[in-house]
Amino acid sequence: MIATSSIPVSRHDVQPVVKGRAKVSFIGSRSFLLEAPGAFDLPAQRWIWALSQTVSAWVDVVEVIPGMTNLLTILKETPENPDFIVARLLDAWDNATSVDLSGKTVEIPVHYGGDYATDLAAVCDFSGLSDREVVRIHHEATYRVFALGSAPGFGYLHGLDARIYMPRKTVPSIKMEKGCVTIGGMQTGVAMLTGPNGWNSIGYADLQMFDPTSSTPALLAPGDTVRFIPARVEL
Repeated sequence: MIATSSIPVSRHDVQPVVKGRAKVSFIGSRSFLLEAPGAFDLPAQRWIWALSQTVSAWVDVVEVIPGMTNLLTILKETPENPDFIVARLLDAWDNATSVDLSGKTVEIPVHYGGDYATDLAAVCDFSGLSDREVVRIHHEATYRVFALGSAPGFGYLHGLDARIYMPRKTVPSIKMEKGCVTIGGMQTGVAMLTGPNGWNSIGYADLQMFDPTSSTPALLAPGDTVRFIPARVEL
């Protein structure tokens, strides 16, 4: 069973540290992707969250999509001077004040091991750890939702312990089941769809993460805290 706190989403300033120069790329004729420099970390994502609030208020913007340490800005019309938009985004980045999103806490019960943990042995071989150590390290960590994407309701989570880092597969699994708890690089998550998947499955979560009939279809939201709870361990 899932235990979700009722803490409302709030926003408060966070003291920033020095940030580097961002990069802006063209995605089509009226979309611009700003990528934060440096590591995949929480400070960079906090600036992305802040930048999202700033850019979404621009009158010529139709949609803003925050990603993992990046921000996609879609304009209403193709700009006559794209370089001006690039400069404007970079200036907004340079002047962005770090903002935290304090969302709810979501606990996800996991069946570690068993038939769905098709890649647990590979994670053990790569890390040099036992299956019990991998499971323990995974569920003892606390994760933050950086962004949603890839599939409806899929949360990109930050906070994986570097000891269980596992590269994504060079050849994806053809049919990984929806609900598999996976590791891909320095991220972890829950598969939202059954189908090809390049991440590494170490368990299974029987939980509805996305309900299109709900007023809030996605269980997770940027800023949420996620804990994986070992409901069953079969090793």
